[in-house]
Amino acid sequence: MKTEPTIFIVDDDADVRDSLRALLESAKYDVEDYDSAASFLSVVAPGRGACLVADIRMPDMDGLALQEELGRRKIGLPVIIVTGHGDVPLAVRAMKAGAIDFIEKPYDDEQLLASVDRARAMSDSQRAEAASAQLAGERIAVLTPREREVLVHLVAGQPNKVIAHELGISPRTVEIHRAHLMEKMQARSLSDLVRIAMTAGVLPA
Repeated sequence: MKTEPTIFIVDDDADVRDSLRALLESAKYDVEDYDSAASFLSVVAPGRGACLVADIRMPDMDGLALQEELGRRKIGLPVIIVTGHGDVPLAVRAMKAGAIDFIEKPYDDEQLLASVDRARAMSDSQRAEAASAQLAGERIAVLTPREREVLVHLVAGQPNKVIAHELGISPRTVEIHRAHLMEKMQARSLSDLVRIAMTAGVLPA
């Protein structure tokens, strides 16, 4: 049977790790658990896993510091913080820093699974966006310098005559470049072309 994407657990309490693992595996998730932030950071990489469930209070590096370190490493992993009652203000800080949820101990199984489901959906969306951006970037990379100039003006919504004036070329030449852009960018329409360009990070002139 195919399992769901990997969920990472980081908690220094072995009983908590075992309990979380059993719960998540019962929901068909693949699970990896670690007893410290350092051991997790030694193996995590961009694109791995669906989300991280981390205790807020751990020796050496707590859940908030772990979340910040993931951000510094540009590892876009949704984070769920598990917290004791007295740690709620710290958990709120974690959410302000980007955590998607915090679950108080003793946690409710259904609440935690619902939070993990939301994190997985967010992770799937982030992966799709990253794949779209990579594909768009690959298409941009094959454009000539002049085609890129024309594209920037198209993204700004300028008509052919204005682009021709701005670049010192004829409107007919702009039309030719525009046709090449449509072909190379595999765009079905001008709006599609603009969407792909903006996905690749092209900004208006």
